[in-house]
Amino acid sequence: MKRLIVVDNPAEWPLSRGEDGEVISVASYLDPAEPWPGRGVRVFNLARSYGYQTRGYYVSLLAEARGHRVIPDVRTIQDLNAPGFVRFIPTDVEELVQKSLARIKSDDFVLSIYFGENLAAQHQALARALFRLFPAPFLRAKFGRGQKWNLRGVRALSLDEIPPQHLEFMHQAAQRYFSRKRYPPERSDRSRYDLAILVNPEERDAPSDRQALQRFVQAARRQGFGVEFIGRDDYPRLAEFDALFIRETTSVNHHTWRFSRRAQAEGLAVIDDPDSILRCANKVYLAEVLKGARIPIPRTEIIQRGQRRPALERLGLPCVLKVPDSAFSHGVAKAHTEAEYLELTDRMLEASDLVIGQEFVPTGFDWRVGVLEGEPLFVCKYFMARGHWQIYNWASRHRSDFSGQYETLAVADAPPLIVQTAVRAARLMGQGLYGVDLKEVDGKPLVIEINDNPSVDAGVEDKVLGQALYDAVIAALRRRVDARREGERK
Repeated sequence: MKRLIVVDNPAEWPLSRGEDGEVISVASYLDPAEPWPGRGVRVFNLARSYGYQTRGYYVSLLAEARGHRVIPDVRTIQDLNAPGFVRFIPTDVEELVQKSLARIKSDDFVLSIYFGENLAAQHQALARALFRLFPAPFLRAKFGRGQKWNLRGVRALSLDEIPPQHLEFMHQAAQRYFSRKRYPPERSDRSRYDLAILVNPEERDAPSDRQALQRFVQAARRQGFGVEFIGRDDYPRLAEFDALFIRETTSVNHHTWRFSRRAQAEGLAVIDDPDSILRCANKVYLAEVLKGARIPIPRTEIIQRGQRRPALERLGLPCVLKVPDSAFSHGVAKAHTEAEYLELTDRMLEASDLVIGQEFVPTGFDWRVGVLEGEPLFVCKYFMARGHWQIYNWASRHRSDFSGQYETLAVADAPPLIVQTAVRAARLMGQGLYGVDLKEVDGKPLVIEINDNPSVDAGVEDKVLGQALYDAVIAALRRRVDARREGERK
């Protein structure tokens, strides 16, 4: 991928130009007579100002119009220019602010960030986190302390605003940034696509194991995708790709949500899309939408602090209590007595103003129906963990007791009413990839939840379809990329 470093005065750029990329002036890039290629160009906009309708603003705007991948993009510029936008930083970054600045004695602090780095090692993690949120080459963040540290503003810096004593470090940070093998060489086959698969190698029981991930890679390569595994630090790079496939457990107040949201804003084909994450992640939403669509679910109550006892009377005991954004059985508990119910809801209502309560429906297994773009893809039976009432027993110290057995069926061999109900439920969420969990009581289905990020492990969900399962998911991404490109040509 060709790299252009766009500056007001190329003579001001001090690094080795041959290694960094081609250094050109802002005026040159804005010149309509210049024959810039449409694809395969990465632009680093180091203009003096990104203010609205300044030349720096137009560099990023024209880069997007030309099909170039640019940093910062116009959305980042708008975020940096928007008053009060920094109030909405994610919880994990907020926690990092408190940790990083804990030893600062004054009530004000300024953090300079050069290509995601800061001079002080103790602030490196915070610098990287802010760079992921606001991918711009040079940033200055201002913090103030009240009852706790608050981020009061972030703005982009120009080259001539960098203090002389920071220049050497900035040069080193820039060299480290450009020397990373981030940008693959420009392909001679321009019709190929770039797919990013977001993973977390440290995650226990991730949505796909290594073998399944490699089968997704094989499917992608056969369908014309170049594939790269990315992690949370690769947020600034999303614009380099045509599609994003998230294979890390998703949550709304989490970097997976930010990846999905930004990918969609950049026009990438994305599974899981942000609407699906938002809808599936919150069990309050699921309960309401399933009830409204007359899809059968266990007796369910949305519990508020002042209405706990009436809800219990309607639910009965034992009952299941769920934090709204619980996943993979985390944040889910069973109350056997009224005292246990009150204790559990007390604890859960400290984190959320609403809690979900459901009648306890004992079964030996749960159905899982995988649904892709509104059509059934696979069907599994997940049996309860040994000696436990759930599929996963997170308290288990032994791997053999952690999860139950499974049985995979062909879609045609599964009970039709189970499959039909799952498909109806999934279509309420969107056109992505979903795993619908159901219980079967006296031959009738009850939808328990809908997962936007269902497990696909080698030898489990793919036991019937084999490689065809992976091909189907990648084909869905390719259709979306093709549709976008077709729309661009019109």
